[in-house]
Amino acid sequence: VPFQMQNNSDKKDYFESYDDLEVHRLMLEDAPRTLAYHNAIETLGDGLRDKVVLDVGAGSGILSLFCMKAGARRVYAVEASNLATSLKDVIKMNGAESVIKVIHSRIEEVELPLQVDVIVSEWMGFYLLHESMLDSVIFARDKFLKKGSCGGIMLPSHATIYAAPCSLREYWKDKVKFWDNVYGFDMSAFGSEVIRRELRARSKPEIISLKPHEILSEPQ
Repeated sequence: VPFQMQNNSDKKDYFESYDDLEVHRLMLEDAPRTLAYHNAIETLGDGLRDKVVLDVGAGSGILSLFCMKAGARRVYAVEASNLATSLKDVIKMNGAESVIKVIHSRIEEVELPLQVDVIVSEWMGFYLLHESMLDSVIFARDKFLKKGSCGGIMLPSHATIYAAPCSLREYWKDKVKFWDNVYGFDMSAFGSEVIRRELRARSKPEIISLKPHEILSEPQ
């Protein structure tokens, strides 16, 4: 279940985390992820050309810019963090002001003059659900996306989680066993502390690049 923000402090911390440009740089450098969105938007073809698009959690604006390039008539780029201020400058620098309108707001507080044809959003976090944006995307779908025989398009509309057991022998060696012999001294107590801290921080994902042989079965 996605993390639910319980109070204004939670919301403030959540949106402030997306004001960090390093977060967006890392996402943009993830070429398979970014190009998958680019290719999907291009593949929509007439489903996007001359259409109205809503980008939920626009961030760096890359999805909005992809949609503009693919022929969207209007793109509403909604971004709740203060990154929206710089995003407006990015849109202006790329000559996109006539198509992309940046809205600095939570999607739950937005009012649009019309229903939209397409909703795009990069809402999934690590292991798909490690962000709380999915609820906001569903809210946007129910409030803004066209319904009926000419219903709108969600991008993405479906998702699948794959899981497989893996070996963390190298991770264990680097993080824990390292402390067994440090310049001839036994510092294994620190290794035990690493384990205790890892268990306490279990709500956070561990991002590790695994070698093929460390995946112990076919993903399911």
